[in-house]
Amino acid sequence: MPFAPAHDPRGVAAVALAIVLATFAGCSPKPKIDAERGIRIPPQVWDQFSGEKAFEEVSRQVAFGPRPSGSAALERARGHIADTLKAHDWDVERQEFDATPVANRGSIHFVNVIARFSHAGGRPAPRDTQRIIVGSHYDTKRMDGMSFVGANDGASSTGALLELARALAAAPELAECIELVFFDGEEAIEQFGSAEIGPDGLVGSRHYARVLRETNRATQFRFAIVWDMIGDKDLTVTLPRDTPAALASGLLAASEALGVRKNFGYFQGPILDDHAPLQSIARISAMDIIDFDYTPWHTSGDTLDKLSPASLETIGRVTLWLLAREMGK
Repeated sequence: MPFAPAHDPRGVAAVALAIVLATFAGCSPKPKIDAERGIRIPPQVWDQFSGEKAFEEVSRQVAFGPRPSGSAALERARGHIADTLKAHDWDVERQEFDATPVANRGSIHFVNVIARFSHAGGRPAPRDTQRIIVGSHYDTKRMDGMSFVGANDGASSTGALLELARALAAAPELAECIELVFFDGEEAIEQFGSAEIGPDGLVGSRHYARVLRETNRATQFRFAIVWDMIGDKDLTVTLPRDTPAALASGLLAASEALGVRKNFGYFQGPILDDHAPLQSIARISAMDIIDFDYTPWHTSGDTLDKLSPASLETIGRVTLWLLAREMGK
């Protein structure tokens, strides 16, 4: 979980909320055929997402212990992520690279895990059908003298993303439109740098965004969603104030449609997270879904007992509602 220069997590931009809710009131996605690609989306596809199954995956991540970048524990977690994705018929790419986030601290080997789906079962999966990115960081912060397992900060979004992969597999034509990314190196070793240059923090998302730009794949994406710290029992999503208006509107419409509007609000300031390089480097509209109102953040108290399957299910289903609406237009 990254840096936020402002510290009023429950502040709500009331006027902005009123506008977007008025705009999207009563909007509900229905199974349609995408005019461009003929994509059929099953009705109520969001009901496929299970908070209990997501929580089981979160527990598996926590069981690996502290998972800082470059560690053996993170490689074991990475292996589980890849194996689980493959079990749900996703094609997996390891995007490997070396970087030195802090001068005189040595180079670290980083690995982003990228998953793509082929509804026809082809391997490798196509790389040009994806329209939306959904991502999470799976590393934990290196904390000297502390066993930091990052149940919420690292594991919650990662476990939920694995459950999203399972749920999307039930809608293969929709799945083929989604690129799942598990970012390495989100956590800063010493202090976060800028989204564009760094070099510390957001290492994996910055590298991924540069590759998207350099290979001209960035232009194929409509938007990106990043999950971070989404499992708190007292779930209060605190959208950064610079969230693109269209994405904020869609998320709030989803929360209204599914009866969980009370769990969503605005943070009063910006938040530097893995969505930022996607915006500034790849020029993709990106939204950070995060609950920054979390007292055990970056402490040994960030443990499984602070989390709830219901919170994970809320985020998973709201996101699936939004994906279905966007690709069903």
